[in-house]
Amino acid sequence: MKNQFIPSTEQPVKTMEPAWRFIFSRYKLLIASPDSAPSIPLFPDLETLGISPLEEIYLGTLEGKPCYAAAVADLDQVEPPPETAFQDLRLLYGRIDQELLYLCFRAIHLLDWSQKTKFCKKCGRELIVQEAERAKKCPDCGHQSFPRISPAVIVLVERDNTCLLARSPRFQDGFYSVLAGFAEPGETLEETVAREVLEETGIEVKEVRYFGSQPWPFPDSLMIGFTAQYAGGEIKVDGTEILEAGWFPYDQLPKIPGRISIARRLIDWFVNKHQNQEEQDGEATTLESNTPSLQ
Repeated sequence: MKNQFIPSTEQPVKTMEPAWRFIFSRYKLLIASPDSAPSIPLFPDLETLGISPLEEIYLGTLEGKPCYAAAVADLDQVEPPPETAFQDLRLLYGRIDQELLYLCFRAIHLLDWSQKTKFCKKCGRELIVQEAERAKKCPDCGHQSFPRISPAVIVLVERDNTCLLARSPRFQDGFYSVLAGFAEPGETLEETVAREVLEETGIEVKEVRYFGSQPWPFPDSLMIGFTAQYAGGEIKVDGTEILEAGWFPYDQLPKIPGRISIARRLIDWFVNKHQNQEEQDGEATTLESNTPSLQ
């Protein structure tokens, strides 16, 4: 999108001008024109939509228009307005602009945090939303609560022209992905990568390199991607967190994650890298065979 999102906690004066409305029933998002080109509804207020929110949070502005996140009741208690529908957020990748998708991630992350953070963890008093920052504060003891962000690493391990993929008990049969896990206190992210791969598959890694990151609000993760090279060991899974793991050639992959996740970006990077290398090797061989001998 041309105009950058500007986050803010200071709500503007309410007007009848349209505002972006990120309305969620759990992880399902209300979208307009669901059968053609889905979009985020633009309405002055929720009353216009005939919806009563459980909670509403101001996010900031996009294209100069206010953005609001709202949580509503379960779908069996909510009737979506005409020409709208609730759809699973994870199925909207590629159907709406990525900046809007990440704004959806921000919205559901903050709603989930706010709904789970009602009372002070130290004294039990009801918390008060702060206007100057994204936080809640206890009026008695002064303890502040901020949105939780849980850093997790996700890593593609290479061994020649193969990559290490594993199947979790959460996955459907035949579905594999790269390895991932949460950082522990006192660890660097590189140490987390090495520990998680070793714990889950028995494989040692080296040359850990940063790849990229992605917010993943299911419920509150920040996925931090890495690549790594095989350093030793044989695959040995625990049968609990990981059911199966194996080395897969870039052109013989099993079922893999959809394009919404950084896991798929890592796998696509690996495939493209080896496809390009194969093409370059083929061109070099052709050039060598067509070069006249000087003898």
